[in-house]
Amino acid sequence: MDSLDIDKVMEELQKSLKPYKNTSREFQRIPDSGMDSNGILDTLKKYSTEENRQWKAGRVSGAVYHGGDDLLNFLDMVYHVYSQSNPLHPDVWPSLTKFETEIVSMCAKIMNGNESVRGVVSSGGTESILLAMKAYRDYYRKKGITEPEVILPLSAHAAFLKACDYFCMKPVFVDLDENYAADIEKVKSAITKNTVAIVGSMPNFPYGTFDPVKEMSEIARDHGIGMHVDACLGGFIIPWAEKAGYPLPPFDFRLEGVTSISMDTHKYGFAPKGTSVVLYRNSELFQNQLYATGTWKGGIYFTPTMAGSRPGYPIVAAWAVMLLMGSSGYLKSSKSILDTGKYIIERVKKIPELRLMGKPLWVVALTSDTINPYSLMAEMGKKGWMLSGLASPPAFHMALTMRQTEPGVKEAYVRDLEESVKLMKTGESNASGLAPVYGMASAMPKEAVDLFLTNIVEWLYS
Repeated sequence: MDSLDIDKVMEELQKSLKPYKNTSREFQRIPDSGMDSNGILDTLKKYSTEENRQWKAGRVSGAVYHGGDDLLNFLDMVYHVYSQSNPLHPDVWPSLTKFETEIVSMCAKIMNGNESVRGVVSSGGTESILLAMKAYRDYYRKKGITEPEVILPLSAHAAFLKACDYFCMKPVFVDLDENYAADIEKVKSAITKNTVAIVGSMPNFPYGTFDPVKEMSEIARDHGIGMHVDACLGGFIIPWAEKAGYPLPPFDFRLEGVTSISMDTHKYGFAPKGTSVVLYRNSELFQNQLYATGTWKGGIYFTPTMAGSRPGYPIVAAWAVMLLMGSSGYLKSSKSILDTGKYIIERVKKIPELRLMGKPLWVVALTSDTINPYSLMAEMGKKGWMLSGLASPPAFHMALTMRQTEPGVKEAYVRDLEESVKLMKTGESNASGLAPVYGMASAMPKEAVDLFLTNIVEWLYS
Protein backbone atom coordinates (compact mmCIF):
# COMPACT_ATOMS: atom_id res chain seq x y z
CA MET A 1 0.00 0.00 0.00
CA ASP A 2 1.55 3.32 -1.07
CA SER A 3 1.70 6.49 1.01
CA LEU A 4 -1.34 7.99 -0.75
CA ASP A 5 -3.45 5.02 0.31
CA ILE A 6 -2.15 5.22 3.87
CA ASP A 7 -2.97 8.92 3.97
CA LYS A 8 -6.51 8.16 2.81
CA VAL A 9 -6.92 5.46 5.42
CA MET A 10 -5.66 7.74 8.18
CA GLU A 11 -7.99 10.50 7.02
CA GLU A 12 -10.96 8.16 7.35
CA LEU A 13 -9.77 6.94 10.74
CA GLN A 14 -9.37 10.54 11.90
CA LYS A 15 -13.01 11.26 11.01
CA SER A 16 -14.27 8.16 12.75
CA LEU A 17 -12.04 7.75 15.80
CA LYS A 18 -10.73 11.27 16.54
CA PRO A 19 -13.52 13.62 15.48
CA TYR A 20 -12.68 16.11 18.26
CA LYS A 21 -9.05 16.52 17.29
CA ASN A 22 -8.38 20.21 16.56
CA THR A 23 -12.12 20.96 16.84
CA SER A 24 -12.53 21.30 20.60
CA ARG A 25 -10.50 22.35 23.59
CA GLU A 26 -7.81 19.84 24.58
CA PHE A 27 -6.14 19.40 27.96
CA GLN A 28 -2.52 18.32 27.84
CA ARG A 29 -1.92 19.17 31.51
CA ILE A 30 -4.03 19.63 34.61
CA PRO A 31 -5.35 23.22 34.81
CA ASP A 32 -3.75 25.54 37.37
CA SER A 33 -7.10 26.24 38.99
CA GLY A 34 -10.06 23.93 39.26
CA MET A 35 -12.75 24.49 36.63
CA ASP A 36 -16.41 25.21 37.24
CA SER A 37 -18.39 21.99 37.72
CA ASN A 38 -21.29 23.21 35.56
CA GLY A 39 -18.92 23.93 32.71
CA ILE A 40 -17.43 20.44 32.94
CA LEU A 41 -20.89 18.86 32.98
CA ASP A 42 -21.99 20.97 30.02
CA THR A 43 -18.99 19.70 28.04
CA LEU A 44 -19.78 16.10 28.90
CA LYS A 45 -23.43 16.54 28.00
CA LYS A 46 -22.44 18.01 24.64
CA TYR A 47 -20.30 15.00 23.78
CA SER A 48 -22.74 12.39 25.09
CA THR A 49 -25.75 13.93 23.34
CA GLU A 50 -23.98 13.64 20.00
CA GLU A 51 -22.54 10.19 20.63
CA ASN A 52 -25.72 8.69 22.07
CA ARG A 53 -27.86 9.67 19.11
CA GLN A 54 -27.11 6.66 16.91
CA TRP A 55 -27.41 3.92 19.51
CA LYS A 56 -30.59 5.39 20.92
CA ALA A 57 -32.03 5.24 17.41
CA GLY A 58 -31.11 1.54 17.18
CA ARG A 59 -28.54 2.06 14.44
CA VAL A 60 -25.52 0.55 16.21
CA SER A 61 -24.58 -3.12 16.16
CA GLY A 62 -24.33 -4.42 19.73
CA ALA A 63 -22.59 -1.94 22.09
CA VAL A 64 -25.71 -0.91 24.06
CA TYR A 65 -27.91 -3.89 24.79
CA HIS A 66 -30.87 -2.27 26.53
CA GLY A 67 -30.59 1.49 26.86
CA GLY A 68 -34.14 2.10 28.05
CA ASP A 69 -34.63 5.25 30.11
CA ASP A 70 -36.25 3.47 33.07
CA LEU A 71 -33.36 1.04 33.40
CA LEU A 72 -30.75 3.77 33.00
CA ASN A 73 -32.40 5.86 35.69
CA PHE A 74 -32.45 2.84 38.00
CA LEU A 75 -28.73 2.23 37.38
CA ASP A 76 -27.97 5.88 38.11
CA MET A 77 -29.55 5.47 41.54
CA VAL A 78 -27.59 2.28 42.19
CA TYR A 79 -24.37 4.12 41.31
CA HIS A 80 -25.18 6.89 43.78
CA VAL A 81 -25.47 4.29 46.56
CA TYR A 82 -22.35 2.21 45.77
CA SER A 83 -19.99 4.48 43.82
CA GLN A 84 -17.07 4.20 46.26
CA SER A 85 -17.11 0.47 46.91
CA ASN A 86 -14.22 -1.88 46.09
CA PRO A 87 -14.32 -5.69 46.48
CA LEU A 88 -10.57 -5.74 47.14
CA HIS A 89 -11.60 -4.80 50.68
CA PRO A 90 -14.19 -7.42 51.67
CA ASP A 91 -13.91 -6.35 55.30
CA VAL A 92 -15.04 -2.82 54.41
CA TRP A 93 -17.72 -3.84 51.91
CA PRO A 94 -18.80 -7.40 52.80
CA SER A 95 -22.04 -6.87 50.89
CA LEU A 96 -20.05 -6.98 47.64
CA THR A 97 -19.00 -10.55 48.37
CA LYS A 98 -22.64 -11.40 49.02
CA PHE A 99 -23.75 -9.83 45.74
CA GLU A 100 -20.98 -11.46 43.70
CA THR A 101 -21.66 -14.87 45.21
CA GLU A 102 -25.36 -14.55 44.45
CA ILE A 103 -24.69 -13.46 40.86
CA VAL A 104 -22.54 -16.55 40.39
CA SER A 105 -25.19 -18.76 41.97
CA MET A 106 -27.99 -17.33 39.80
CA CYS A 107 -25.87 -17.71 36.66
CA ALA A 108 -24.96 -21.27 37.63
CA LYS A 109 -28.65 -22.11 37.88
CA ILE A 110 -29.29 -20.49 34.48
CA MET A 111 -26.57 -22.79 33.12
CA ASN A 112 -28.10 -25.84 34.87
CA GLY A 113 -25.20 -26.22 37.28
CA ASN A 114 -25.42 -27.61 40.80
CA GLU A 115 -24.00 -26.40 44.11
CA SER A 116 -20.50 -27.55 43.08
CA VAL A 117 -20.22 -24.79 40.46
CA ARG A 118 -17.79 -22.00 41.33
CA GLY A 119 -17.05 -18.70 39.65
CA VAL A 120 -16.56 -14.95 39.85
CA VAL A 121 -17.68 -11.70 38.29
CA SER A 122 -15.05 -10.31 35.91
CA SER A 123 -14.73 -7.00 34.07
CA GLY A 124 -16.04 -8.41 30.79
CA GLY A 125 -16.00 -11.35 28.41
CA THR A 126 -12.33 -10.96 27.58
CA GLU A 127 -11.30 -11.23 31.21
CA SER A 128 -13.62 -14.20 31.75
CA ILE A 129 -11.93 -15.95 28.85
CA LEU A 130 -8.45 -15.03 30.08
CA LEU A 131 -9.25 -16.38 33.51
CA ALA A 132 -10.60 -19.66 32.15
CA MET A 133 -7.58 -20.23 29.91
CA LYS A 134 -5.20 -19.43 32.77
CA ALA A 135 -7.05 -21.95 34.92
CA TYR A 136 -6.71 -24.68 32.28
CA ARG A 137 -3.03 -23.93 31.79
CA ASP A 138 -2.27 -24.23 35.49
CA TYR A 139 -4.55 -27.20 36.11
CA TYR A 140 -2.97 -29.30 33.37
CA ARG A 141 0.54 -28.11 34.19
CA LYS A 142 0.13 -30.05 37.45
CA LYS A 143 -0.66 -33.07 35.30
CA GLY A 144 2.58 -32.71 33.38
CA ILE A 145 1.54 -30.67 30.31
CA THR A 146 4.14 -27.93 29.93
CA GLU A 147 3.37 -26.92 26.32
CA PRO A 148 -0.42 -26.47 26.48
CA GLU A 149 -2.59 -26.28 23.37
CA VAL A 150 -6.12 -24.95 23.01
CA ILE A 151 -8.38 -26.04 20.14
CA LEU A 152 -10.07 -22.98 18.64
CA PRO A 153 -12.60 -22.89 15.81
CA LEU A 154 -11.69 -20.07 13.42
CA SER A 155 -14.78 -18.22 14.64
CA ALA A 156 -13.69 -18.21 18.31
CA HIS A 157 -13.37 -14.77 19.89
CA ALA A 158 -10.04 -12.95 19.61
CA ALA A 159 -9.85 -12.96 23.41
CA PHE A 160 -8.79 -16.62 23.21
CA LEU A 161 -5.84 -15.59 21.04
CA LYS A 162 -5.05 -12.90 23.57
CA ALA A 163 -5.11 -15.51 26.34
CA CYS A 164 -2.80 -17.80 24.38
CA ASP A 165 -0.42 -14.89 23.84
CA TYR A 166 -0.49 -13.85 27.49
CA PHE A 167 -0.15 -17.33 28.97
CA CYS A 168 2.19 -18.97 26.44
CA MET A 169 -0.40 -21.42 25.13
CA LYS A 170 -0.55 -22.65 21.56
CA PRO A 171 -3.78 -21.97 19.64
CA VAL A 172 -4.71 -24.88 17.36
CA PHE A 173 -7.19 -23.65 14.78
CA VAL A 174 -9.91 -25.81 13.24
CA ASP A 175 -11.92 -24.97 10.15
CA LEU A 176 -15.63 -24.24 10.06
CA ASP A 177 -18.25 -26.26 8.24
CA GLU A 178 -20.64 -24.98 5.58
CA ASN A 179 -22.82 -23.43 8.31
CA TYR A 180 -19.92 -21.44 9.81
CA ALA A 181 -19.83 -23.68 12.89
CA ALA A 182 -16.90 -25.73 14.15
CA ASP A 183 -16.17 -28.76 11.97
CA ILE A 184 -16.46 -31.62 14.44
CA GLU A 185 -14.19 -33.96 12.46
CA LYS A 186 -11.48 -31.30 12.41
CA VAL A 187 -11.85 -30.93 16.17
CA LYS A 188 -11.27 -34.66 16.64
CA SER A 189 -8.14 -34.66 14.50
CA ALA A 190 -6.69 -31.59 16.24
CA ILE A 191 -6.29 -33.23 19.65
CA THR A 192 -2.75 -34.01 20.79
CA LYS A 193 -1.11 -35.06 24.04
CA ASN A 194 -0.72 -31.34 24.84
CA THR A 195 -4.37 -30.35 24.41
CA VAL A 196 -5.79 -28.83 27.58
CA ALA A 197 -9.09 -27.43 26.32
CA ILE A 198 -11.57 -27.23 23.46
CA VAL A 199 -13.51 -24.01 22.89
CA GLY A 200 -17.06 -23.80 21.55
CA SER A 201 -19.23 -20.71 21.10
CA MET A 202 -22.95 -20.22 21.72
CA PRO A 203 -23.02 -18.24 19.51
CA ASN A 204 -19.75 -16.99 18.05
CA PHE A 205 -19.23 -13.27 17.62
CA PRO A 206 -18.58 -13.02 13.84
CA TYR A 207 -21.51 -14.99 12.43
CA GLY A 208 -23.86 -15.58 15.34
CA THR A 209 -23.77 -19.30 14.57
CA PHE A 210 -23.69 -22.14 17.10
CA ASP A 211 -20.93 -24.69 17.49
CA PRO A 212 -21.83 -28.37 18.02
CA VAL A 213 -21.07 -28.11 21.74
CA LYS A 214 -22.69 -31.42 22.64
CA GLU A 215 -20.40 -33.35 20.30
CA MET A 216 -17.39 -31.25 21.27
CA SER A 217 -18.03 -31.83 24.96
CA GLU A 218 -18.18 -35.60 24.40
CA ILE A 219 -14.76 -35.44 22.74
CA ALA A 220 -13.42 -33.42 25.67
CA ARG A 221 -14.89 -35.85 28.20
CA ASP A 222 -13.52 -38.91 26.40
CA HIS A 223 -10.01 -37.39 26.30
CA GLY A 224 -10.05 -36.02 29.84
CA ILE A 225 -9.55 -32.41 28.73
CA GLY A 226 -11.38 -29.16 29.40
CA MET A 227 -14.33 -27.82 27.44
CA HIS A 228 -15.01 -24.10 27.64
CA VAL A 229 -18.28 -22.73 26.28
CA ASP A 230 -18.15 -19.07 25.31
CA ALA A 231 -21.70 -17.94 25.97
CA CYS A 232 -20.76 -14.30 26.42
CA LEU A 233 -23.26 -13.38 23.71
CA GLY A 234 -25.86 -16.05 24.33
CA GLY A 235 -25.85 -16.60 28.06
CA PHE A 236 -28.86 -14.40 28.73
CA ILE A 237 -30.82 -15.28 25.59
CA ILE A 238 -30.43 -18.98 24.82
CA PRO A 239 -31.72 -20.22 28.21
CA TRP A 240 -35.04 -18.56 27.35
CA ALA A 241 -34.96 -19.24 23.61
CA GLU A 242 -36.99 -22.46 23.69
CA LYS A 243 -39.83 -20.85 25.62
CA ALA A 244 -39.66 -17.99 23.13
CA GLY A 245 -40.15 -20.45 20.26
CA TYR A 246 -36.53 -20.88 19.16
CA PRO A 247 -35.25 -24.21 20.55
CA LEU A 248 -31.51 -24.88 20.54
CA PRO A 249 -29.56 -27.98 21.63
CA PRO A 250 -28.14 -28.09 25.19
CA PHE A 251 -24.76 -26.45 25.69
CA ASP A 252 -24.40 -25.95 29.44
CA PHE A 253 -23.52 -27.99 32.54
CA ARG A 254 -26.13 -30.58 31.60
CA LEU A 255 -23.39 -31.85 29.29
CA GLU A 256 -20.90 -33.83 31.34
CA GLY A 257 -17.93 -32.70 29.24
CA VAL A 258 -18.56 -28.95 29.70
CA THR A 259 -16.16 -27.77 32.41
CA SER A 260 -16.42 -23.96 32.20
CA ILE A 261 -18.73 -21.29 30.76
CA SER A 262 -18.41 -17.54 30.27
CA MET A 263 -21.52 -15.35 30.04
CA ASP A 264 -21.73 -11.57 29.93
CA THR A 265 -24.05 -9.87 32.35
CA HIS A 266 -23.25 -6.58 30.61
CA LYS A 267 -24.64 -7.73 27.27
CA TYR A 268 -28.09 -9.29 27.22
CA GLY A 269 -28.09 -9.43 31.02
CA PHE A 270 -28.46 -5.62 30.71
CA ALA A 271 -26.00 -4.75 33.49
CA PRO A 272 -23.71 -1.75 32.90
CA LYS A 273 -20.20 -2.18 31.52
CA GLY A 274 -18.23 -4.01 32.54
CA THR A 275 -19.32 -7.26 34.09
CA SER A 276 -19.16 -10.86 32.97
CA VAL A 277 -19.29 -14.18 34.80
CA VAL A 278 -16.96 -17.15 34.43
CA LEU A 279 -18.22 -20.44 35.85
CA TYR A 280 -16.40 -23.72 36.55
CA ARG A 281 -17.99 -27.12 37.06
CA ASN A 282 -16.10 -27.62 40.30
CA SER A 283 -13.73 -26.15 42.85
CA GLU A 284 -10.73 -28.16 41.63
CA LEU A 285 -10.59 -26.25 38.36
CA PHE A 286 -11.66 -22.92 39.88
CA GLN A 287 -8.75 -22.99 42.36
CA ASN A 288 -6.34 -22.61 39.45
CA GLN A 289 -7.82 -19.23 38.53
CA LEU A 290 -7.22 -17.64 41.93
CA TYR A 291 -4.17 -15.79 43.19
CA ALA A 292 -3.13 -15.51 46.84
CA THR A 293 0.09 -14.80 48.73
CA GLY A 294 0.80 -14.52 52.43
CA THR A 295 4.50 -13.58 52.17
CA TRP A 296 4.23 -10.05 50.76
CA LYS A 297 5.58 -7.29 53.03
CA GLY A 298 2.24 -5.55 52.65
CA GLY A 299 0.44 -8.41 54.33
CA ILE A 300 -2.05 -10.96 53.01
CA TYR A 301 -2.99 -10.35 49.36
CA PHE A 302 -5.53 -12.32 47.33
CA THR A 303 -7.61 -11.65 44.23
CA PRO A 304 -10.11 -13.83 42.37
CA THR A 305 -9.62 -12.02 39.03
CA MET A 306 -6.85 -10.25 37.09
CA ALA A 307 -7.48 -6.94 38.79
CA GLY A 308 -6.64 -5.86 42.31
CA SER A 309 -9.00 -3.01 43.00
CA ARG A 310 -12.30 -3.40 41.19
CA PRO A 311 -15.22 -1.02 41.05
CA GLY A 312 -17.98 -2.39 43.24
CA TYR A 313 -20.74 -0.57 41.40
CA PRO A 314 -20.86 -2.82 38.30
CA ILE A 315 -21.14 -5.91 40.51
CA VAL A 316 -23.94 -4.36 42.57
CA ALA A 317 -25.67 -3.15 39.41
CA ALA A 318 -25.49 -6.60 37.77
CA TRP A 319 -27.06 -8.12 40.88
CA ALA A 320 -29.75 -5.43 40.96
CA VAL A 321 -30.61 -5.75 37.26
CA MET A 322 -30.95 -9.53 37.48
CA LEU A 323 -33.42 -9.10 40.34
CA LEU A 324 -35.22 -6.31 38.49
CA MET A 325 -35.58 -8.33 35.27
CA GLY A 326 -36.39 -11.75 36.68
CA SER A 327 -36.80 -14.78 34.42
CA SER A 328 -40.00 -13.34 32.98
CA GLY A 329 -38.20 -10.15 31.98
CA TYR A 330 -35.40 -12.06 30.26
CA LEU A 331 -37.93 -14.25 28.47
CA LYS A 332 -39.71 -11.15 27.19
CA SER A 333 -36.49 -9.44 26.03
CA SER A 334 -35.17 -12.63 24.43
CA LYS A 335 -38.36 -13.15 22.47
CA SER A 336 -38.36 -9.53 21.28
CA ILE A 337 -34.78 -9.79 20.05
CA LEU A 338 -35.24 -13.22 18.47
CA ASP A 339 -38.43 -12.14 16.71
CA THR A 340 -36.59 -9.10 15.36
CA GLY A 341 -33.83 -11.39 14.11
CA LYS A 342 -36.37 -13.63 12.41
CA TYR A 343 -37.89 -10.65 10.60
CA ILE A 344 -34.54 -9.38 9.33
CA ILE A 345 -33.28 -12.83 8.32
CA GLU A 346 -36.44 -13.61 6.34
CA ARG A 347 -36.17 -10.35 4.43
CA VAL A 348 -32.47 -10.26 3.69
CA LYS A 349 -32.83 -13.73 2.21
CA LYS A 350 -34.97 -12.06 -0.46
CA ILE A 351 -32.17 -9.69 -1.51
CA PRO A 352 -30.39 -11.76 -4.19
CA GLU A 353 -27.10 -9.86 -3.97
CA LEU A 354 -26.68 -10.71 -0.27
CA ARG A 355 -25.78 -14.04 1.31
CA LEU A 356 -26.64 -14.91 4.89
CA MET A 357 -23.75 -16.60 6.66
CA GLY A 358 -24.77 -19.79 8.43
CA LYS A 359 -27.92 -20.22 10.49
CA PRO A 360 -27.95 -17.36 13.02
CA LEU A 361 -30.79 -16.11 15.19
CA TRP A 362 -29.95 -12.57 16.29
CA VAL A 363 -26.37 -11.80 15.19
CA VAL A 364 -26.97 -11.50 11.46
CA ALA A 365 -23.85 -11.66 9.27
CA LEU A 366 -24.03 -10.86 5.56
CA THR A 367 -21.63 -11.17 2.67
CA SER A 368 -21.93 -10.98 -1.11
CA ASP A 369 -20.52 -12.68 -4.17
CA THR A 370 -21.36 -9.77 -6.48
CA ILE A 371 -20.70 -6.53 -4.56
CA ASN A 372 -18.03 -5.41 -2.08
CA PRO A 373 -19.39 -6.04 1.45
CA TYR A 374 -17.10 -3.38 2.94
CA SER A 375 -18.31 -0.76 0.51
CA LEU A 376 -21.88 -1.80 1.25
CA MET A 377 -21.17 -1.43 4.96
CA ALA A 378 -19.77 2.05 4.25
CA GLU A 379 -22.89 2.97 2.27
CA MET A 380 -24.99 1.86 5.24
CA GLY A 381 -22.72 4.05 7.37
CA LYS A 382 -23.75 7.05 5.30
CA LYS A 383 -27.34 6.22 6.23
CA GLY A 384 -26.41 6.25 9.91
CA TRP A 385 -25.82 2.54 10.60
CA MET A 386 -22.71 1.53 12.56
CA LEU A 387 -22.15 -2.13 11.63
CA SER A 388 -19.33 -4.53 12.50
CA GLY A 389 -16.92 -5.49 9.73
CA LEU A 390 -15.76 -9.12 9.48
CA ALA A 391 -12.81 -10.70 7.70
CA SER A 392 -12.10 -13.87 5.71
CA PRO A 393 -14.43 -13.68 3.88
CA PRO A 394 -15.26 -9.97 3.73
CA ALA A 395 -18.59 -9.43 5.48
CA PHE A 396 -20.37 -7.44 8.17
CA HIS A 397 -22.90 -8.15 10.85
CA MET A 398 -25.60 -6.54 12.93
CA ALA A 399 -25.80 -7.82 16.52
CA LEU A 400 -29.40 -7.13 17.45
CA THR A 401 -30.23 -5.66 20.85
CA MET A 402 -33.31 -4.18 22.49
CA ARG A 403 -32.62 -0.99 20.54
CA GLN A 404 -33.55 -2.73 17.28
CA THR A 405 -36.83 -4.01 18.77
CA GLU A 406 -38.14 -0.45 18.92
CA PRO A 407 -40.92 0.35 16.39
CA GLY A 408 -39.72 0.94 12.84
CA VAL A 409 -36.03 0.13 13.37
CA LYS A 410 -35.92 -3.34 11.80
CA GLU A 411 -37.97 -2.13 8.83
CA ALA A 412 -35.60 0.80 8.34
CA TYR A 413 -32.58 -1.52 8.44
CA VAL A 414 -33.94 -3.77 5.69
CA ARG A 415 -35.10 -0.80 3.61
CA ASP A 416 -31.69 0.87 3.82
CA LEU A 417 -29.96 -2.40 2.95
CA GLU A 418 -32.10 -2.71 -0.17
CA GLU A 419 -31.41 0.90 -1.19
CA SER A 420 -27.68 0.57 -0.51
CA VAL A 421 -27.44 -2.59 -2.61
CA LYS A 422 -29.23 -0.80 -5.44
CA LEU A 423 -26.79 2.12 -5.26
CA MET A 424 -23.87 -0.30 -5.31
CA LYS A 425 -25.21 -2.08 -8.39
CA THR A 426 -25.85 1.11 -10.34
CA GLY A 427 -22.49 2.61 -9.42
CA GLU A 428 -24.12 5.58 -7.71
CA SER A 429 -22.47 4.86 -4.37
CA ASN A 430 -19.39 6.88 -3.47
CA ALA A 431 -19.05 5.65 0.11
CA SER A 432 -15.61 5.05 1.53
CA GLY A 433 -15.71 5.14 5.33
CA LEU A 434 -13.59 2.37 6.85
CA ALA A 435 -13.89 0.16 3.77
CA PRO A 436 -10.24 0.87 2.75
CA VAL A 437 -9.04 -0.28 6.18
CA TYR A 438 -10.88 -3.59 5.95
CA GLY A 439 -9.76 -4.00 2.36
CA MET A 440 -6.17 -3.40 3.31
CA ALA A 441 -6.37 -5.84 6.22
CA SER A 442 -7.68 -8.59 3.94
CA ALA A 443 -4.97 -8.01 1.32
CA MET A 444 -1.81 -7.60 3.42
CA PRO A 445 0.18 -10.35 5.17
CA LYS A 446 -0.85 -11.00 8.78
CA GLU A 447 2.41 -9.67 10.25
CA ALA A 448 2.08 -6.41 8.33
CA VAL A 449 -1.56 -6.00 9.36
CA ASP A 450 -0.73 -6.63 13.02
CA LEU A 451 2.07 -4.07 12.92
CA PHE A 452 -0.18 -1.53 11.24
CA LEU A 453 -2.92 -2.07 13.83
CA THR A 454 -0.58 -1.77 16.81
CA ASN A 455 0.63 1.51 15.34
CA ILE A 456 -2.99 2.59 14.97
CA VAL A 457 -3.60 1.84 18.65
CA GLU A 458 -0.59 3.96 19.59
CA TRP A 459 -1.84 6.75 17.32
CA LEU A 460 -5.29 6.53 18.88
CA TYR A 461 -3.90 7.18 22.37
CA SER A 462 -1.37 9.82 21.35
